[in-house]
Amino acid sequence: MSNRIFTIKPENHNKKDLTVILQDHPEIQYVSFMGIDIGGNGTDEKIPISLFLKDIDEMLKYGIQTDGSSVELQGIATLCNARVDLLPDLAANWFVDYNYDYYNDENGLPVGTLRIPAFLVHDNKEVCSRSILKRIIKNYNVKIRELFNKKPELAKKYGFNTEDISEVILTSATELELWVQTPEDKADLEALSTSQALKEQYWKRTHGTVRTALEKCIVELEKYGLEPEMAHKEVGGIANKIGTTGKLKYVMEQLEIDWKYADALQAADNEILAREIIEDLFRNHGLEVTFQAKPLEGVAGNGEHTHMGVAVKLKNGRYVNLFTPQNMKKDFLSEIGFGALMGLLRNYDIINPFVTATNDAFNRLKPGFEAPICVVTSLGITKEIPSRNRSILVGVIRDMSNPLATRFELRSSNPLSNTYLVLAASYQCILDGIIAVVESNKTTNELEVEISKEVGTESFYLEKDRAYRSEYDVFEHYTEEERDRLFGKAPATVWENIQGLNCCEDKLEILKLGEVFTNALVNSYKLVTIDKWSAELKGRIIPNNIEIIRSLKRLHDESPTDLDVVHWERILALKQELMKDSLNKKSLFTVIREALDKSDYSIASEKQKIMNEKMTEIRNLYAEYKRNIF
Repeated sequence: MSNRIFTIKPENHNKKDLTVILQDHPEIQYVSFMGIDIGGNGTDEKIPISLFLKDIDEMLKYGIQTDGSSVELQGIATLCNARVDLLPDLAANWFVDYNYDYYNDENGLPVGTLRIPAFLVHDNKEVCSRSILKRIIKNYNVKIRELFNKKPELAKKYGFNTEDISEVILTSATELELWVQTPEDKADLEALSTSQALKEQYWKRTHGTVRTALEKCIVELEKYGLEPEMAHKEVGGIANKIGTTGKLKYVMEQLEIDWKYADALQAADNEILAREIIEDLFRNHGLEVTFQAKPLEGVAGNGEHTHMGVAVKLKNGRYVNLFTPQNMKKDFLSEIGFGALMGLLRNYDIINPFVTATNDAFNRLKPGFEAPICVVTSLGITKEIPSRNRSILVGVIRDMSNPLATRFELRSSNPLSNTYLVLAASYQCILDGIIAVVESNKTTNELEVEISKEVGTESFYLEKDRAYRSEYDVFEHYTEEERDRLFGKAPATVWENIQGLNCCEDKLEILKLGEVFTNALVNSYKLVTIDKWSAELKGRIIPNNIEIIRSLKRLHDESPTDLDVVHWERILALKQELMKDSLNKKSLFTVIREALDKSDYSIASEKQKIMNEKMTEIRNLYAEYKRNIF
C-alpha cells in the first residue's frame, strides 16, 4: 500500500496533472465535493472518476449543482430559489478518503474517494462557512496593510517596512478531545466520577485495542500531512476490563489528539479530515467514538481548545508574529497583541453564538470541569515565566524561546463547534481590537493597565462595568455572584446565547467588516441554530428525560427508614412537576413543548433552565436514595 497517495496539492489542481494522477491510481474511484454549510455539515457525494475526468474542465471551473434541501442554508436557499452550486477550492489541499472495507480488484488497494473542499454558491454568491473564513483572510491582508501604512513607525518596531509584506497569515490549530468505548456498554457514572477525581486516567499509558487504534491514528494523520504532535489519555475514563479471550472487553475512556497548526482555512479543513480518520480507525477496531461536548453527565466533557495567531510573511521569507512584543521579558504582548486580546474579550457576546450553539455544548460549560464560562483572560503571573490559568476563557500562550509561538487559546469550543465560523467571528473581533489599539497610540504598559482594569473604570475600548483579567482560579477565588458582577453573566441556553446576534447592532457591524458576514448569512445561522435547538429539545431531550423519570422506581420495602421516605417523596414530587399533567396544572415538559409549538422561545428557554436544574436534582436524589437500600 506504500504507493497510495493521500493528498493532492494546489499546484496539481489542473487538468493535465489530475488526469495523470488519477489514471495512475485506479484505486481512487470517486470524487466528492465537500462544501461546509452554515450548520457546519460537510457535503459528501460519489461522482465516478470516469465522469469527473470526462467533464474535468467544466467541473474545475463551475463545480456541480445541488439544491437547498441538501444543505443548511435557511433563509437563503428557498423552495422557489433552491439551486446551490458546489465550486471546488483550487487553493486548498485535496485529500483521498480510503474505504478499508472495500478493495479495488485491479491492484488490491482500498477504494478511495477524492474529497475536494468546495464553496457553496447561491445566486452567484459564496454563502457557506468556508467562504466566510476565506473572506476573513482577504480582509486581513487589506486591513493590516492599511494599518501599517497609516502607522509606518509600528512596522519599524517589528523590523520591517510595509512594502516588505508578502502576505498576512492567520495561523490556527485545534486540540481534539473524544470519548471511546465498546458498543452497548453503559457508563458507570459513579465509577467515572471517582476515577476522574483521583486522576487515575489522566496522561496514563494506553492499552490493547485503544493503544493500537490511537497509534494507527497518528500514523494515518502523518500520511495526510497533518503532522500530529501528541496523543494521550485525558482526564475522563475508567480502567479497561479483560475478557475471557484476553482482549479488552470493556472500554470507556477519554483521549486527546493534537496536530500542527496551519493557515486558518486549512486548519478547519484538517479538523474535519482528522475527525473522519479517527472515527473510522476506532470503529474498525470495534470501538465507538463520540465528539459530543458532554456525552456523559457528571464527568469531563470533550473540549476543543482553538488556537489563533496573526503573522506577516515578508518578501525575504521571514515570518513575524504580530502578537509578540519587542522584548518578551518586559511585555506580555505587543500593542497589536493587546488589541487582539481586547477585541476577543470585549466582543465575545457575538463570538459565543458560533462557539456554543447546541444543548450539548451548554451541558459542558459548567463550573468544576475546567470548562470556561467567564469572559476573562490571564496574561500570566510574571512576564519572565509564562504560566497557564485553566479556568479562564482566553489563554495567552507564550514561549520565551520561540517568538513565533505567541498566540491565544480559546478554551470554550468543543469538537462539534463549527470551527470555520468560530475562527471567522473570532478573527473579525480580533481585528476590531487591533484597529482600536493602533489608532489609540497607547503603549504596551498602558494597554496592560487597560486590560487589567477594575469594574467601573473607564476605558477607551473595553466596557466600563466589566473586568477582563484574573490570575486566580475564577471558580475557587470568586463566588458565583462575584463572577457575574466582574465578568458578566453567561448565557445558559442556546436561545439566550443567540440573542448576542440580536441585541448588539453596533457589534454586528464588526462581523460585517469587509463583507465577511452579511445580514443574510447571520440570519441564516440564527434560523439554523434555533431550529436545531427547538427540534432537539422537543424531540430528543424531553423524551430522554421522560425515560429517565420512568426508570426511577420505588425500591424500599414495608420497613423503610425515615430518610428513605423523605427521599422518595421528594422524588415523586419532582416526577409530578416535571412530566405529569392534571386538569389544573401542566407539567414542565408540556409547557416547554407548547411554547416551542408557538415559537415562544423565551418561555421555552426559561423553562428549560428550570427543567435542567430539576433533572439534575432528581438524578442526584435517586442516587442517594438507591445507596441507602439493601
